[in-house]
Amino acid sequence: MFDNILLRMRDKIRAGDYVMTLHAEEEIDDEGLSVFDVERCLLTGKIIERQKDEETSETKYRILGLMISGELMEVMAKFGPTGRLFIITAYSS
Repeated sequence: MFDNILLRMRDKIRAGDYVMTLHAEEEIDDEGLSVFDVERCLLTGKIIERQKDEETSETKYRILGLMISGELMEVMAKFGPTGRLFIITAYSS
């Protein structure tokens, strides 16, 4: 259902064309994760939910995938108005 969106996300990850929000960086640090875990999650995962932000009306996606260790984790991401990928948050499942 979200195959095209996931392909776009993966292209952005491979090209390094993404931004980690401050909240995402804090969560990654708190969870003991790395940027490589986030990248692997997006490269191996599936979109399991689409959400609409109540305040901004922006669409964001919840992705379930694998960390480097093979354990499950989730990433919330969205595309900005210019098409850049924003990592909103990440956490282990």
